[in-house]
This record gives sequence, structure tokens and C-alpha cells, in this order.
Amino acid sequence: MAKKAIVLLADGFEDVEAVTPIDYLRRAGIEVTTVSISESLTVTSKWGGIKIIAGAVLTEIVKQGTGSWDAVIAPGGMPGSANLAASKETGALIKKMAADGKLVCAICAAPALVLAPLGLLNGKKFTCYPGMEEKVTNGKWSGDRVVTDGNIITSRGAGTAGVFATAIIEKLLDKAAAQKIADAVLL
Repeated sequence: MAKKAIVLLADGFEDVEAVTPIDYLRRAGIEVTTVSISESLTVTSKWGGIKIIAGAVLTEIVKQGTGSWDAVIAPGGMPGSANLAASKETGALIKKMAADGKLVCAICAAPALVLAPLGLLNGKKFTCYPGMEEKVTNGKWSGDRVVTDGNIITSRGAGTAGVFATAIIEKLLDKAAAQKIADAVLL
């Protein structure tokens, strides 16, 4: 049975941090559902003003429950991360997935703005966009490009999106699958 991941999209998401995991995970055979946290399927990125038509809206995913999903991914960017953090439904979904032992992944500002307020970084080693670590009081910050601690994967920013995506693939599938994608895209 194929692994399944959700990529949460809010207006103002960082283009590379959303599209790279979507692309790499799909190349690895992981079923990825893009999810708009608003009631509109159309979500606009921060830099390019790129409009992505999400595969679902958050209310649909919440009704389905978290049972069929293996991972949730929160891209960074501002105001995208702040928009994710402001959504109570998004927070509830992420907390439920974490409680169920599912993989919870965040990059750039999202570890500090989305995961930390939910208590998901408490006692955990993490990384994030430089300077954002100051907003996290109970985690153990690392300057590594990607940090995996249990079922939490965090990464620093757009320049680390490829290694972030391959770390997710490695955790969901295996090291060989992650390396195959890294080689194919010349990472």
C-alpha cells in the first residue's frame, strides 16, 4: 500500500518549500494531496504569485480523519506560516497526526510558528529559518540543514527543500528510495 502525505497550503506559502516536497515525494511513489486551509482550492504563493489548485480543502480532510495519512508537511514562508498557525483546524490536524505517531514535517518559519505553539517541539531537536529559533522556548535548536527527531522532521529554508524532501522520503520509505530521488534530480 502506497504511503500518503498531506501538504498544507496557505496563502503566502514559500514556493520552493511547498513544490519541492510535492514533486520529490510523488517521484518516489508517495501519494501527495495538496490541501488548502481555506475553503478555496486556489492558493497563492509568496514570491511568484503562483496559484496552485489544491486537491482538497482542509474541512474535507478533517472529515476523513487522519487514519489514512502517513505524513503532514507544513511549508514555510511569510505570511504562509503565520496563516497556517492562525488556523485552529490546521493546528488540530497536526496535533492529531503527531499524537497518532504520524510524520510531522515543517520547514523555514513553520517549525517555530506552527509546531512550537502546539508543543510539538518540546524537548525535541529541531531546526528552522535563522533567527526564528528565538521563538521556540522548549526545543533544542540545531544549525543542521535538516533535523529528524522521532516523528518530527524540520528544515531551514528554501535552499534546504531538496534535502528536506529526501529526508521525508527516507522516513516514509527507506534510504535507497531517498537516494534514488536525490540522484535523479542531481541533489
